Amino acid sequence: MDSHQPSQERDSVPPPPTIRNAYPDDTIRIMLATDNHIGYLERDPIRGQDSINTFREILQLAVKYDVDFILLAGDLFHENRPSRDCLYQVIALLREYTLGDKPVQVELLSDPEEGKAEGFNFPAINYEDPNLNVGIPVFSIHGNHDDPQGAGPEGALCALDVLSVSGLMNYMGKFDLPIKDAESTGIAVRPVLLRKGNTQLGLYGVGNVKDQRMHFELRSNRVRMYMPRNKDEWFNILLLHQNRVRHGPQEYVPEGMFDDSIDLVVWGHEHDCRIVPEIVAGKPYLITQPGSSVATSLADGEAIEKHVALLQIQGKEFQLTPIPLRTVRPFVLEDIHLGEVSDEEGLDLGDQMAISKFLKSRVNALIDRANALWDERNARAVEDGEEELPRMLPLVRLKVDTTGVSEMSNPIRFGQEFQGRIANPRDVLVFHRSKKSAARNAKVAIDQPELSIDDPELSISEKLSKVRVQTLVREYLAPQELQLLGEAGMSDAIQMFVEKDDPHAIQSHVSVALRSLMKGVAANGDVNEGDLDDVLLKAKERQDKEYIEKVRTGKSSNAKGKAKATGDESDAASVDSMMMDVDAAGGSDFEAQSDEPRPKKTTARKPAAAKASAKKAPAKGRGKKAVVPESDEEIIDLYDDDDDEEEEPPKTARRTNRAAVLSQPSTAAKKTPAKRAAVTKSKPSTQSSQATLSFAPSGRTSNRAAASKARGKMTEVLDLDSD
Repeated sequence: MDSHQPSQERDSVPPPPTIRNAYPDDTIRIMLATDNHIGYLERDPIRGQDSINTFREILQLAVKYDVDFILLAGDLFHENRPSRDCLYQVIALLREYTLGDKPVQVELLSDPEEGKAEGFNFPAINYEDPNLNVGIPVFSIHGNHDDPQGAGPEGALCALDVLSVSGLMNYMGKFDLPIKDAESTGIAVRPVLLRKGNTQLGLYGVGNVKDQRMHFELRSNRVRMYMPRNKDEWFNILLLHQNRVRHGPQEYVPEGMFDDSIDLVVWGHEHDCRIVPEIVAGKPYLITQPGSSVATSLADGEAIEKHVALLQIQGKEFQLTPIPLRTVRPFVLEDIHLGEVSDEEGLDLGDQMAISKFLKSRVNALIDRANALWDERNARAVEDGEEELPRMLPLVRLKVDTTGVSEMSNPIRFGQEFQGRIANPRDVLVFHRSKKSAARNAKVAIDQPELSIDDPELSISEKLSKVRVQTLVREYLAPQELQLLGEAGMSDAIQMFVEKDDPHAIQSHVSVALRSLMKGVAANGDVNEGDLDDVLLKAKERQDKEYIEKVRTGKSSNAKGKAKATGDESDAASVDSMMMDVDAAGGSDFEAQSDEPRPKKTTARKPAAAKASAKKAPAKGRGKKAVVPESDEEIIDLYDDDDDEEEEPPKTARRTNRAAVLSQPSTAAKKTPAKRAAVTKSKPSTQSSQATLSFAPSGRTSNRAAASKARGKMTEVLDLDSD
């Protein structure tokens, strides 16, 4: 998360959009929040409850402002596997504030059965379940911190799936991705359609995807937005959770690459609070970025006061009202240059005691400033009729440029003097030197390999922006002379251990690699001790080639998460289920696939059959019957004619176990869940007194089918290992 402004320069800033003539019966009220990061520093005695306290405040604000529903744009949890305490508190808060007798005034027009849990009869949208009493629905996509993982019988799951099947949250933005032939299939985004009075709202969620993959799909014009035929009459919101700031050629998502039918983009992942809608050059939509509700780094962007937004929509008009969060710790930071201070105030850079005394005075001034901010926030709240909150310990960061200073005090010992006055005494100080402070050493030592972030020409912020586990591991392993293990496999295993918190990734890879290496050595029969090094080298080279080939074909346990050395299915595949073959091949493959036109395949395997399958007309089904229209017969066909040929992908394409929120619809009217499937297969609904939605088939595979394929593939890999 970066605090820099986007690269596009906006010449003029128009006034924020407003609703000119508001009618409450036609106005949809939404509480908008992103990046709650519940569980961040949960073991810290001071800051451990910050994230959950702020989430409670957000739910209380939703009740206070009488919203129709809550919309979250990813990273509800900070960890992919949140602790039991986190899950317990989130479930308790959602039950406390979102269940109740308050009537839900937004009508669901899309089928509530779309995306429901496979093998169960309760609907995917919780307030359509007659057994639940939901007062404030919550819709959310997943982020990069809480994305689905695993290859169990239920498919790739995350904490949001648990909240969804418990009836406390509506999880959207989940979709299937192909295991093979990634070049032939794009990303299909299907909406949740809502209506209140005369306002029609389409919610399009895209859970976090690897930035390279999303950049590739957008640039190749392969992100398909399934919209109603009368899409100009709908207000369309796109939720996504991606890098907005450029970190590399493809490690971000450009702002101007979304469909022109979108009215508002809600951008998650970036922690800067920029709620006021921003225009995009050449595009009709606006972007709002609510930012995080808790500071997860002591960076400039986190110092901006935290807000959530009240989004009101009426027809095609909307307005956003920022609401400050009072339970967020005040955060102030300052950057000083000791060389400049020495010139201005006569500070002796050789006197460590004088420097320490000066830095303490600066920290004390920052503490006073933070406390003043808290008092000012309390005063505003009291004027609005709210209660005054007790003062919280602030977050303070002093960045010190030590160019020209030979010795500095220990920052941890320095911070101990501020125990009980600030919330982060251990990291209150951070030292850095200017770009010209040292010459770069060109020699690469084995024990101290040269990393790109060690470049003295880089500032601290530039180094942080370059921190990528995959890059650091590759640079570290490059000068090492690994005698038994290959660099590529170890790099992937370490990346899985760090980024996805998979404790078995390294152990699993080492076990499989050593077993394969022993097989290679045993194949040579009796080996003399003098020839052992050569045999090991050849076996290692062969193992590297086999691993790279497995990564390319999607058979590697590290790359795809389909097998583990232990054969344990419960923890198998704690890897990114959005990872594709094009992802595993690296950024260079994206460049090749996107910058040059893809050649047509000339395979000789049944070209006629494939062609016939591509031209096959998609089957038309019926969706859920809407309830509002009273007399006139009206059919709303959900999809444009232009997408008819793309609605049914080839049946031979294999897909992952990531379920779509909106999959093939049920054609039956709203009946008992046990009879719904039988009615669908027997005959279409003949009632026409009410409006219906006609959905085209999505071509998605079920979670269980995909999981069966995953287990089959796991068995194949284990059989190969046991030979």
